[in-house]
Amino acid sequence: MTDLTDPTQLKVTHDPAAGRFEALAAGGRCLAEYRRVGQVMHIVHTEVPAALQGQGLAAALVREVLAQARALGWQVRPVCSYVRAYMRRHPETHDLLENT
Repeated sequence: MTDLTDPTQLKVTHDPAAGRFEALAAGGRCLAEYRRVGQVMHIVHTEVPAALQGQGLAAALVREVLAQARALGWQVRPVCSYVRAYMRRHPETHDLLENT
């Protein structure tokens, strides 16, 4: 059985029409919302239920969002403070940053 609080087991789905990535975890839904402007994904909001914070779920979600951006050939503008901090801590994501 999958442990829905284990970040390595998080199954992330992409809803392009809604501009959202989401994953169901024990205790609620984790999400990352974005707006696409051309080939740039403006990640504007991430959310993990309060009861699940501090377990690595937000990092797992953002990691998958950035992997999808890479796969789609999109650049990223991290509007959300969590995503900005995540990308600062992970230099392997810096090539995704929007060229300004």
